[in-house]
Amino acid sequence: MRDGRITVMNNAAPLSSGDYADAVATATRAAAAYYGDGTTTLGDDEYDALVRAIAAYEEAHPEELLADSPTGKVAGGAAEGDVPHSVPMLSLDNVFSGEELADWAASLERRLGRAPAGWCVEPKLDGLAIAARYEGGALRRVLTRGNGLAGEDITHTAGDVLGLPAVLAEPVDVELRGEVLLTHAQFERANEIRTAHGAVPFANARNGAAGTLRAKDRPYRIELTFFAYDAVGLDENPGEKPGETPDETPGQAPSRALDHSALLERLAALGANTAASTAAAPLRCESIEEVQRRIEQITALRPQLPFGIDGVVVKADAAADQERAGSGSRAPRWAVARKLAAEHKVTRLLEVEWAVGRTGIIAPRAVLEPVVIDGVTVTYATLHNPADIERRGLMLGDRVFVYRAGDVIPRVEAPLVEERTGEERPIVFPAACPRCGEAIDSSEQRWRCVRGRNCQAVASIIYAAGRDQLDIEGLGSTRAVQLVEAGLVRDLADVFTLTREQLLGLERMGETSTDNLLAAIATARTRPLGRVLCALGVRGTGRSMSRRIAAHFGSMAAIRAADAETLAAVEGIGPEKARLVVSELAELTTLLDRLAELGVGTQVTAPQRPTAPKPAAEETGEAAEDADAPAAGPLSGEAVVVTGSMTGALAALTRNEMNELVERAGGKASSAVSKRTTLLVAGEKAGSKRAKAEELGIRILTPEDFATLLADHLPATV
Repeated sequence: MRDGRITVMNNAAPLSSGDYADAVATATRAAAAYYGDGTTTLGDDEYDALVRAIAAYEEAHPEELLADSPTGKVAGGAAEGDVPHSVPMLSLDNVFSGEELADWAASLERRLGRAPAGWCVEPKLDGLAIAARYEGGALRRVLTRGNGLAGEDITHTAGDVLGLPAVLAEPVDVELRGEVLLTHAQFERANEIRTAHGAVPFANARNGAAGTLRAKDRPYRIELTFFAYDAVGLDENPGEKPGETPDETPGQAPSRALDHSALLERLAALGANTAASTAAAPLRCESIEEVQRRIEQITALRPQLPFGIDGVVVKADAAADQERAGSGSRAPRWAVARKLAAEHKVTRLLEVEWAVGRTGIIAPRAVLEPVVIDGVTVTYATLHNPADIERRGLMLGDRVFVYRAGDVIPRVEAPLVEERTGEERPIVFPAACPRCGEAIDSSEQRWRCVRGRNCQAVASIIYAAGRDQLDIEGLGSTRAVQLVEAGLVRDLADVFTLTREQLLGLERMGETSTDNLLAAIATARTRPLGRVLCALGVRGTGRSMSRRIAAHFGSMAAIRAADAETLAAVEGIGPEKARLVVSELAELTTLLDRLAELGVGTQVTAPQRPTAPKPAAEETGEAAEDADAPAAGPLSGEAVVVTGSMTGALAALTRNEMNELVERAGGKASSAVSKRTTLLVAGEKAGSKRAKAEELGIRILTPEDFATLLADHLPATV
C-alpha cells in the first residue's frame, strides 16, 4: 500500500521550476498505475523520493501548487470509487528514519499537551486497503479504499479472501478495515495458475493482489489473505449504523471506546485474521524508545515473514489520545508509517549467463543493470531454470522487478511488459552444455549436461573434500584441478586410491604435503555415514537431510536398498524428493560400489526410527512425532537452532559441526526458528532469529552456556 503525501526529507532531490510540473505528471501516472492494477513505472523508493521532492518544492513555492499534485491526497489523488464510505478511509503520513519518528512523536506530544498513554506498533502490510461491511454478523459488501471518500465494490471476490469471514462470531453491525495481500506462497501459486491459463504472470505480490481483487469472470480462482487492523461501528451506541455518529465531521473518525490494542483483540475474537497471528504481531509499547526497539525487531523479522511489508505503523494506543489528536483531510495525526527500504526494485535485464554446477545442472543467471536494494548493490539475480524464464515471459532488454529479502539471493520476478519498446530480444537457450559441449538433458525443468557429475569433476571433488563433508585438508581447488588434469582422479572414489608416488609426481607436491594429504584421506575413510552421503552431492539432499537419512537407515546398504516410499518416511523428505534421491543413488551405483570396496561409507549403526507405524497428524489431530527418534542425551526432546558467531569452546566449529553436536546430544537441529523450536543458541550478531525466539518465548543460551551443557559430547579437538 503506497501512501499519498509524505514527510519532506532534507536529502530530497531539489526540483527546478521547469522540473516541478514534469515531476507531478510522473508521480500522478505512477500512482494511477499503482492504485489501478498494481503495476508501476517506478519502484517504491523512487516514487517516495519523487513525491518528497515535489513536497519540498511546494513548501518553498506555495503559489505554484498544481491541482494534480499528489501531496495532501489519499492514494496520491489517483484512485477513484463510486460507493461512498461510511467514514472516510484515510491514509498515513510517512517518516523515513528513527530521528523523523522521534520528531513526529514529539509533535504529537505537543498537540496532546502530554506524552501519549502508550503506543501500538504493528507491521505495515504491502497490499490493498479494503472496507468489509457486516450486517447482523453477515458479510454484505466489500469496498476498496479508492480516493478515501468512495471506493470500488469488489464483493464478488470476497469468497477468495482467507481471513475475511463470511459470518462473524457475533451478530454485530460493523465495518472491518484492513489489508488484502498475496502471501509469498500465494503469489507463487497465483503465477503458476495464470501461466497455466495463458496469462502474463504478476510482476509482484501487490500487483497480483490489486489485479485479483478487481478481476471479474476469470476461469480460475486465486486465493488472497486479509489482515484486519481497524473497525467502524464496534464502539458506537447500539442501534447506530457504522459511521452515523451525530458529531461526525468529514475526515474525522467517530469517537472510540476501545484502545487500539484492545480493538485488535476484539477483531480477532470476531473471527477476523489479524497480524497477531504472525511473528510481527502488534505490540503495545510504553515509550518511544520501546517503539524504536520494536521497529528494529520487526525489520529483522522481515525476511522471514510469509508476506511483504514496506514499513512499520506506529499509533497512539489510547482511544482518548486518538480523539484528542484528530485527523486531517488525508491522514490521522495520531498514527504514522515508519517506511523501510524497498525490497523490490526496477532495473534492466542485460544478459543471461549459463553456468554448470557440480552435479551437471545448467543454471541461468540474470545480468542486471546495477541497482541498490536494501543497501546492497545487485548486479546478478537467479532465474532458476529455462521453464522459469518462459513462465515469466522474460526478454533481454526488459525492465524487470528484482526482489531481495534480507540475505536471500536476489531473484527476477517479472518484466514490465507495458514498458516494452520493441527493441527487446528473446533469451537464447544453450543447445549444448556450455562447459563441455556435450548434449543437454532437458527432460526435466532443471536442464542437465548428459555427463552429469563428470562434466564438473573438479567441482564435485572440491565439494566432497570440504570441511562439512569429508574434511580432507590439503585437497583444495588448486590440488583438485591438478589431480583431474593429470588423469589421476575422475570421481570421488579415485581420491582413495591415490598413492604416494602419484602425488610426489605432481608439481609443487613435496614429501610433507604428500604425507599430510594421504593422512587426511585416510581419516576421511572413517567419517560418519551422514558426511559421506552429503559428500556425494545427491540432489534433493544437503547436510541436514543427509544426517537425517543416515540416522534413519543406519547404513549405506540400507539407504541404497530403500525405494521411494520407504525413503519418504524420513522426516521432511516427502514423495517427490524421495523419488529424486532414489534416482540419484541409482545413477551413482558404480561410484558407490567402488567406495564400498575401498571401505568408505561402510559404517553401520542402529537405525534411529520408530519400530511401528505411527498415526498421521491428520488422524490424531496432534503434531506428528519425528520420524527420527533422537538418541538419549542432555538435548533429548529438544528442537535446537544455532545462530550467530560462536565463541569460546565452540568458536572453531562450523555450523554443520554444531548441528552434529546437537544430534549427538540427542537433540534435533534445525535452521529456522518456529513454534516447535525449544532452544536457541545465540552467538554474536544473532539477528532476526534471536528476535523471533524472544517473541515466541523460546529458551536462549549463549555459546558458553551451551558448551557447558554439552561438555561430555564436545569433540576431542575442542
